[in-house]
Amino acid sequence: MADKVLIYSRFPKSMMARFAERFELLDTGGKPAGEVFPADELGGIRAMLAQGGSPLGAEAMDLFPKLGTIVCYGTGYDGIDLKAAAARNITVGHSPGANAASVADIGMTLMLAATRRILVADQYVRSGDWAASKQSPMMRPQAGMPSRRIGVYGMGEIGRKIAARCAAFESEVGYFSRTKYDLPYQYFPSLEALADWCSVLMIAVRAGAETQHVVNSDILGRLGADGYVVNISRGSVIDEKALVAALTDKTIAGAGLDVYEKEPHAPDALTALPNVVLAPHIGGHTLDSHIAMQDCVLANLTSFFEGKPLPYAVKSA
Repeated sequence: MADKVLIYSRFPKSMMARFAERFELLDTGGKPAGEVFPADELGGIRAMLAQGGSPLGAEAMDLFPKLGTIVCYGTGYDGIDLKAAAARNITVGHSPGANAASVADIGMTLMLAATRRILVADQYVRSGDWAASKQSPMMRPQAGMPSRRIGVYGMGEIGRKIAARCAAFESEVGYFSRTKYDLPYQYFPSLEALADWCSVLMIAVRAGAETQHVVNSDILGRLGADGYVVNISRGSVIDEKALVAALTDKTIAGAGLDVYEKEPHAPDALTALPNVVLAPHIGGHTLDSHIAMQDCVLANLTSFFEGKPLPYAVKSA
């Protein structure tokens, strides 16, 4: 009999196909588990698969008295209450670095699209304004990558790949992280110092209580009127109201966003602005990233059911 795994979050069925070959999946479709499955069946659940950003706290864990592991599909695990999990002897696994290259790529894409105003340029061609030689203030020459200082906030796997890509574009790169690493980039002692220095702030920090709204009106103001912010981390890291205000009153020049505070709903105030480029949280959404993330999930679940330590475990808080 196949081991049972509860699918706690909503996933496309195509992404679950490899897991279904190995395990018996109880798919909630993103609904409360108690509304989909009887209590006696849930009482025997030992393993759960979730999106790392899905809120999963002590109260939810207590619905599954035999739960032994929560495996996150992807790198993030900010929605999981790690202290509550540790108190219940529940291990938490994830897929560290599995989608780092893809997320770094979307970060670069958003930065280039925002700083070179690709969406505006696209509309300039489609509207016929270019053919009509109609002047547009949005088509003024912009600084190129060799003229920009790129500040990377968070120097994990994704941050390092972003930094390497920016360096290849001949940009000057600096970073702020909790740890100073032996890297060929300038280190700054605080986020404020990094924002004062850079012209593009690339947010690649891990989300958590300590980074909630850490990019606020003060940080945005330090970027200046020619500054940009790009976020491929979590929407919680930026104070969205402050960002809308900074984009509206031209405190900063623009932004590129793949994540939002309340997904999948980007604020109307953001979608109405011409100086922001928006993507629907597709940073890690490539075929190779999904295969790598699924490999980590399979390894974690297999090890758990075999009574072995998770190979890709999250350290408890």
